[in-house]
Amino acid sequence: MQPNPWLSAIRPKTLSLAMVPVLVGSVLAWTEGTALRWSVAIAALLAATLIQIGTNLHNDAADFERGADDPATRLGPPRATAEGWLSAREVRRGAALSFTGAFLLGIYLVWVGGWPILVLGLASIAAGLAYTAGPRPIAYSGLGELFVLLFFGVAGVAGSHYLQTGHLSEAAVLAGLAIGLPASAVLAVNNYRDLDNDRAVGKITLAVRLGRPGSRLEYALLMLGPFPLLGLWSSWLNAGLWPLLPLLALPWALALIRRLYVEPPGRGLNRLLAATARFQLGLGSLLCLALLTERILPLHGL
Repeated sequence: MQPNPWLSAIRPKTLSLAMVPVLVGSVLAWTEGTALRWSVAIAALLAATLIQIGTNLHNDAADFERGADDPATRLGPPRATAEGWLSAREVRRGAALSFTGAFLLGIYLVWVGGWPILVLGLASIAAGLAYTAGPRPIAYSGLGELFVLLFFGVAGVAGSHYLQTGHLSEAAVLAGLAIGLPASAVLAVNNYRDLDNDRAVGKITLAVRLGRPGSRLEYALLMLGPFPLLGLWSSWLNAGLWPLLPLLALPWALALIRRLYVEPPGRGLNRLLAATARFQLGLGSLLCLALLTERILPLHGL
């Protein structure tokens, strides 16, 4: 049975990568004593999700036009444009609508947050377009993981926190790094799976540069990196024991790392990619739970 072409192009299984940072930043602001503005949080959540949808749609069409998506050799889920379910023009129109929706929501967010949010919003849309467009696309230069870390981690958490509080928070930046690293790991799995095909079409991802052993090490570092950052985060907040709650996700991270090391390259890695996205959602949920519990029921020492 043919999947819904638009759902295939939007890639809903990974949309949580854009949502989690906004939730973490907003909850962090509330636990610091700020009265949460729900309209701002919802607008930021929708804008971030639309930017990711626009990026995914643009990527779907652009990769096909560059010859990077061949249905006969593709290991990832089917792409709507490459399969002929939608034309590149239709998908690009969908991307434009998504970016336009994000821009319109951004007008309200700029009214709330001022010029820093304007800069962040325009940079996010520009980066989404540049990911697979232009003479030197981000996705083809080995900088994809850095792009995800910055925009689906630091910018998402710190930006949504700024919208609620009006100031930049070091704790929000640390939380953004902790959330952005496993988001980058999702892309690392994607590029590890596609390493041979990407090399053949001249798509020089970080996985192509590192090779398979280096890519496995990269994934391990991205998955384990949040945990020392969470220790710093807890110290920075000068909070009790609840902010250490996300450390419960460490065995989960180790299990996923092991899966990458034992799973042979191929379509089986699609399940690991989805599991890594769920891990980022789980880690973000634990961060939010830790913050909420610390606010409601402080726990300082034993």
